[in-house]
Amino acid sequence: MSGSPSVDAVVVGAGFSGLYQLYRFRELGLSTRVLEAGSGVGGTWWWNRYPGARCDVESYAYSYSFSKDLEQDWTWSEKYPTQPEIQRYAQHVAERFDLLRDITFDTRVESAVWSDERHRWTVTTDAGETVDCRYLVFATGCLSISKGPEVPGVENFRGPTYHTAHWPEGGVDFTGKRIAVIGTGSSGIQSIPIMAAQASDTVVFQRTACFSMPAGNRPLTEDEVVEQKASYTTFRQAQRESGFGVPIALPTKSALEVSDEERAERYEAAWAEGNLVAVLASYTDTLTNRDANDTASEFVRSKIRETVKDPEVAELLSPRSFPYGTKRPCLDTGYYETFNKDNVRLVDIRRTPIVEITRDGVRTSDAEYAVDAIVFATGFDAMTGALARVDIRGRAGARLAEKWNEGPRAYLGVAVSGFPNMFTITGPGSPSVMSNMMVSIEQHVDWVTDCVRWTREQGALAIEASEAAQDDWVRHVEEVANGTLFPTADSWYMGSNVPGKPRVFMAYLAGVGVYRQHCDDVARQGYTGFTTALPTPAS
Repeated sequence: MSGSPSVDAVVVGAGFSGLYQLYRFRELGLSTRVLEAGSGVGGTWWWNRYPGARCDVESYAYSYSFSKDLEQDWTWSEKYPTQPEIQRYAQHVAERFDLLRDITFDTRVESAVWSDERHRWTVTTDAGETVDCRYLVFATGCLSISKGPEVPGVENFRGPTYHTAHWPEGGVDFTGKRIAVIGTGSSGIQSIPIMAAQASDTVVFQRTACFSMPAGNRPLTEDEVVEQKASYTTFRQAQRESGFGVPIALPTKSALEVSDEERAERYEAAWAEGNLVAVLASYTDTLTNRDANDTASEFVRSKIRETVKDPEVAELLSPRSFPYGTKRPCLDTGYYETFNKDNVRLVDIRRTPIVEITRDGVRTSDAEYAVDAIVFATGFDAMTGALARVDIRGRAGARLAEKWNEGPRAYLGVAVSGFPNMFTITGPGSPSVMSNMMVSIEQHVDWVTDCVRWTREQGALAIEASEAAQDDWVRHVEEVANGTLFPTADSWYMGSNVPGKPRVFMAYLAGVGVYRQHCDDVARQGYTGFTTALPTPAS
């Protein structure tokens, strides 16, 4: 577009995927502009600064592998890193590799329109700026768009309200306050113990109980740090070949072929590990056989009963409506213990639904709870939310939102038919949220970079996924998911937490190692499933 700034590539988002994509595009010699809605780098870790925000993947595993010097120079302080430490790491990376000069902050992308004639994208921001580019990469993250409460009257409440995904930078002091917390997913489970320790009274409104286990978080010892840094090379390779991007010993037995005693002993050992996938990975059929899964589910429920003194409260906190692991399990520090406090109450809003937010608090079908502040821990429009917020138009003006009206469709989770030169990092149809995101981010960015390099070497103006290849991949993703228990749960993996959102399992479940092989095969065979547009010969 005449008059618009022109670059080779625009990257939307300055989280870990956006930072690494900028780094790799620079290696190709591409002029690149990164547009970021937040005021700093870090993506979801910039926005989610609620009390207790912490990664559920161990710190040394949740880090970049592309720079050996970076691995050796950066030292993590805890087993599971806190939001502030992850944010410092992202800032360190941005400064170390001089990335900040190509990032524009406080800028939200509103539209991206492809020109069939020019084989270029025009990107428009909320500031009214347009940027012209050949390649467009959405590094917008999977948990970027928060979901508000589904109850009326929030505007009537006379006290302050907060959402865990938009927490004030200076924090909030709830000392002596009466607070309501609506939502008991990961952000609620992490933040409730800390907020309840400050507040004079805490009322937790729960719709669906989640499985959680103690993280066993602690400072790392000097010997552990030395060992981690010495073993990075072999550990990284194991990450890339693993199922979840977290190397673990693969199980060899069914949960149903061992004795009750042996199974209990194995689950106890897994519980003590303080690892997100340890219990799930104890047996081969935990996620494929309901009877096998029931053994794991009941084990975790027994731990809840051991911890929570009031049997009725323990039962309310014990999930029974979905198989263990089919909604993301959580790691916590003192979550269940918090409900033993006299100043903490649990309200089951399936039994007594929230009717409205009033001037003084929260009213359910049988009572009103007067509070001084309300915290919404109501989660995200996951996987597709950030993409749906942008008016993306591909060939012939086709809108991505309309193409995905019945659920997201993508080839390898990285490219969409009808949208040339557009890539999505950890998009729907890839392992994405079912993996250690750092492992999947690096794999995706590396693959996209190699694809762009190959396209340029061919002298092509554009590369695009074919509809046939996309259809085949979507069917494959669905078949893999249907071989598991995941589709039986109403989870954000399925989009079930957002009213009106198509119910489709959005991640690829065969594992990051298997997925990597698929992607490598496509590239090795000259990017099968893609078509290219070559320049028209001069007449």
